[in-house]
Amino acid sequence: MHGFIPPQRFFAYLSWPQIAALPDKNNTVLIQPLGAIEQHGPHLPLIVDSAIGMAVLGKALEKLNPEIPAYALPPLYYGKSNEHGKFPGTITLTAETLLATLMEIAESLYRSGFRKLVLMNSHGGQPQVVEIAAQDIKVKHEEFNVFPIFTWRVPNISKELMAEKERSLSMHAADAETSLMLSILPEWVNMEKAVAEYPPPRPDGSLLGTKGALTFAWVTDQISDSGVVGDATAATKEKGDRMLASLSDGWVRLLEEVYGFGRDRNR
Repeated sequence: MHGFIPPQRFFAYLSWPQIAALPDKNNTVLIQPLGAIEQHGPHLPLIVDSAIGMAVLGKALEKLNPEIPAYALPPLYYGKSNEHGKFPGTITLTAETLLATLMEIAESLYRSGFRKLVLMNSHGGQPQVVEIAAQDIKVKHEEFNVFPIFTWRVPNISKELMAEKERSLSMHAADAETSLMLSILPEWVNMEKAVAEYPPPRPDGSLLGTKGALTFAWVTDQISDSGVVGDATAATKEKGDRMLASLSDGWVRLLEEVYGFGRDRNR
């Protein structure tokens, strides 16, 4: 049931007396992984976002100082994936359902005495929902510290391993995600079906793009026939191994900081 997570760090393996007896719930760090079940091109399985989040978190928890109390909650495999809805197999929640789910999970944890929650999101279609949830939880319970963190935004070397075009245009099922999947679940990657496909070019001088500071709403089937946005053919396991090591190191740093967050004020 724990998958990539070290079993001693898997929250759901604890009994209620063990949870009641935790010595420092104010500073115990709980991590809620959020992923998606959605198309990732013809070469990758639907579970990519969820698998990457769990693998990165599991490796980080292996490296984390065992004296820091931190536990992974069971993952939310389903997310807001309606932009991929025309590709078979995609399962999506509405933004309202995801928001309500996060709020109710947080409320349950608050009632149990916990005051630090990391919302670890690995799906690019829902960071805004996660951020709204974090803000609303904080407004309701001011002493509850909530951290909406996108998996790829901790310090890491992933962009250094990508070609310039890939860094600027890729978004989905491309070099980075495929490389990581070659590292963590290689038996479920079919590189013979990997493709390179980028969004249609914008007019010269256009301020708007599919990614960046000035964007427009889009659905995947309008910008990609294959479901890939970027170059999946460039992926290698060696890059994936390096990304996993770097991302997990970044998450160790992040979890250490969350553990220490606000402790000085409490003294």
